[in-house]
Amino acid sequence: MEVKIKTINFDADEKLVKFTEAKVNKLDKFFEGIISSEVFLTFDKSKKKHTDNKEAKIKVDIPGAELFAEKQTTTFEESIDLVMDALEKQIKKHKEKNR
Repeated sequence: MEVKIKTINFDADEKLVKFTEAKVNKLDKFFEGIISSEVFLTFDKSKKKHTDNKEAKIKVDIPGAELFAEKQTTTFEESIDLVMDALEKQIKKHKEKNR
């Protein structure tokens, strides 16, 4: 699966990029027909340092549908984990609907 990562208002370090790619690639366990995915990581500079200023949005293209989830927390890792949970639920629901 092709994973595109776009960062907004900051430059992601290699550790965050690898973490994100590893998490998104795990979606293949739930649905083998994933075409591509786009990850948008946004740092909101207008919010204070220890607030929910890090947002992750992930769009996943699968045959016949486009799934999307977004979460905003204090760390990118936590945001990505929450988005992945939401996408797993959407994928399972989509598979059940198409059976």
